[in-house]
Amino acid sequence: MASGVVGEEVRNKQVILKDYVSGFPKESDMQVINGTMKLKLQEGSHGIVVKNLYLSCDPYMRIRMARVEGPSVLTSYTPGSQPLTGFGVAKVLDSGHPNFKKGDLIWGTTSWEECSHITELEGLFKIEHTDVPLSYYTGILGMPGLTAYAGFYEVCSPKKGEYVFISAASGAVGQLVGQFAKLMGCYVVGSVGSKEKVDLLRNKFGFDEAFNYKEETDLDGALKRYFPEGIDIYFENVGGKMLDAVLLNMRDHGRIAVCGMVSQYNLAQPEGVQNLMCLIYKRIHMDGFAFFDYYNVYPKFLDVVLPYIREGKIKYVEDIAEGLDSGPAALVGLYSGRNVGKQVVLIARD
Repeated sequence: MASGVVGEEVRNKQVILKDYVSGFPKESDMQVINGTMKLKLQEGSHGIVVKNLYLSCDPYMRIRMARVEGPSVLTSYTPGSQPLTGFGVAKVLDSGHPNFKKGDLIWGTTSWEECSHITELEGLFKIEHTDVPLSYYTGILGMPGLTAYAGFYEVCSPKKGEYVFISAASGAVGQLVGQFAKLMGCYVVGSVGSKEKVDLLRNKFGFDEAFNYKEETDLDGALKRYFPEGIDIYFENVGGKMLDAVLLNMRDHGRIAVCGMVSQYNLAQPEGVQNLMCLIYKRIHMDGFAFFDYYNVYPKFLDVVLPYIREGKIKYVEDIAEGLDSGPAALVGLYSGRNVGKQVVLIARD
């Protein structure tokens, strides 16, 4: 039960991790339990109590299911007791903080449960624009959207007419990077894991080309086919063999924004990358980044993206699973590419 809250207890369904995970996660690695919590804060508390509406399934959560050792911006989940945490959309039920009041809608870090007591309020954003679906604040207007915006515009410094490649391009981040690039007048190609997703990139998101990496026996050859003049910008979501092939196909002074490496998350021993000398030969700028380093550009991001959404210039695809009980299956499905678009779990409608 959360500290700092008083009053009548209510049932509070939660998703917990049973034990640290190795290899591909399974639904059985998680458990849905019935906990309890109180919905009224103690006098003097500076936290908030929220009702969770939508939860975001994100690839980085796999890292937190393992025992995180060494330097990392991520910490391990606590098996057997505390619910998973991640990004979500919620409604404030009680507040001891001047920046939030009862009835406010917020997005940011919350827990995988029906209601949460949040004491760490840094990185929580009040939702001011409700003329778009609230679920968008788990995706296009939340962490993935800011990640795509910051990684493309701030890290990659794109120019009109450049050649842009995106891996995991139908996911929550990749689909947006591709559309940002097209709006700038770039040539854009994405890699995905199914014919359905190839069609999605070409026909809905407006990519110039797309390919199914599972059908390519020679990734270097595939990239030479789509980029005969080389790649200026690579938005990296996958790592491993794809990164190795991309390095061979980068143009001089190309830029690589390293957002994630989902192909490596379930491996006991990450794959080595052999073509790193290309960074020297081609003077490639390769930058890892984290979206929370760019909180300061969130207002600017909204000013750019909200009009795009309202005018239909950006399309966004969500894959919504209903109910907290569906959460483990939805999360696990990320790592086999089961989802099409941004994977969201609907807990309750406002």
